[in-house]
Amino acid sequence: MQSIALSDTLALTPRRGPFALKTRAGGVPAGRSNLVWRAAEVLWRAIGRRGEPRDALVQLDKAIPVAAGLGGGSADAAAALVGLNVIWGARRPRRELASLAAELGSDVPFFLQGGTALCAGRGDEVYPVDDVPRLGIVILKPSIGVATADAYRWLDEDRASGSGDAVASPRALDLGWPSGPIIQTNDLQGPVARRYPLVAEMIDAMFREGAQSAAMTGSGSAVVGVFPEAAAKRAVRRCRRPDWLAIVSRTLTRREAARRMGLC
Repeated sequence: MQSIALSDTLALTPRRGPFALKTRAGGVPAGRSNLVWRAAEVLWRAIGRRGEPRDALVQLDKAIPVAAGLGGGSADAAAALVGLNVIWGARRPRRELASLAAELGSDVPFFLQGGTALCAGRGDEVYPVDDVPRLGIVILKPSIGVATADAYRWLDEDRASGSGDAVASPRALDLGWPSGPIIQTNDLQGPVARRYPLVAEMIDAMFREGAQSAAMTGSGSAVVGVFPEAAAKRAVRRCRRPDWLAIVSRTLTRREAARRMGLC
């Protein structure tokens, strides 16, 4: 897993009264179904307090597209744990926060580590590795979103039926590691691309513009391409289409990611 510079912003304010979450982002719930709210509940119970969470207001400003497989909700939940740990004077160590994060989602603990990491188990076992060289990242997001449950259901259906791949073969990405190049693959990519062929179109568009590697991220529907940093700015302009959101970003080191998360 890899941190990139695209991020949401959480502003946390201590105040008397019931816990509140506010956001102006369309399609983002501001109630208990939001992972930020669930993070508040989990931490509130962990510090031995009863009833509903209180005494904090969280303002969530979204920049990460929703239903894209980019981990935006998980990153928000991790940030909420860090911020509320301070506001409520809980003083829980990062190790304990990581344990609470695993209750919220498989990838939430990663965002308390950041940078480049190998994640095992359900994704909640996080092992930091050397930061990758600074790379440019291009994200293409179509107008459709994909629910994670749907992506996994399609994967099961396709495996049962023996369906083959629907996208271009992955390419090796050389990060300079002694273990050699890595292959950017995603088991959910084929099943999603068979239902939404534009996923394969976006991957092909990345490769035409010189991507070193490109694949769907998470359960989709966004596709991420890896470029030299200077080339990414040119590629994002050339990949733009009226029905595709195109975003340019870059990789973050572990220290940069920790600073953004308020951990240093």
